[in-house]
Amino acid sequence: QVQLVESGGGLVQPGGSLRLSCAASVSSFSYYRMGWYRQVPGKQRELVAGISPAGTTNYADAVKGRFTISRDNAKNTVYLQMNSLKPEDTAVYYCNAYNNIDRVLLSWGQGTQVTVSS
Repeated sequence: QVQLVESGGGLVQPGGSLRLSCAASVSSFSYYRMGWYRQVPGKQRELVAGISPAGTTNYADAVKGRFTISRDNAKNTVYLQMNSLKPEDTAVYYCNAYNNIDRVLLSWGQGTQVTVSS
């Protein structure tokens, strides 16, 4: 059974940093394009960062220059380094694999809560 397990969230002050991790129990992890998504109550889940199998990255405008996505294929893990956090980054963060038409490929994990507040 495929599982995505996100971790690393928490409460942080504005301007602070967090590093999220997502461990994927899926075969051929290195072939998947992976993404970090976030969701706040009442809004749709949005893709904030993606990384291709070759390591090419893309970011939503709201996080560009502050967030960095990376992956370790040997550990089946994708990371999201979040710096200069803002209150509007508060959300539940999820990871998933997606294809070239942005369709999510795996079942969602439980997510990890990130709260940015003073």
